[in-house]
Amino acid sequence: MNEIYFSIKEAAEILGVTPLTLRNWDRSGKFKARRHPMNNYRVYSKSSLEKVIEDIETGTHRSNAEKRIKKLMIRHEA
Repeated sequence: MNEIYFSIKEAAEILGVTPLTLRNWDRSGKFKARRHPMNNYRVYSKSSLEKVIEDIETGTHRSNAEKRIKKLMIRHEA
């Protein structure tokens, strides 16, 4: 099964943080990004975003993030 990847902007929107926060997490090793093979941009897999969401302790963050993932999934599938 092919994995779905999100841009840094989309991943930041899903997690409710800024793209700068994701860049900092990548540099510090807290949440490593993959790199797009053609342009070397940071990309985030759906499964890795779901794991981070599971690690968030409060239920409100999780439900909001899940809604944002579903919304972006529709955009990617179109």
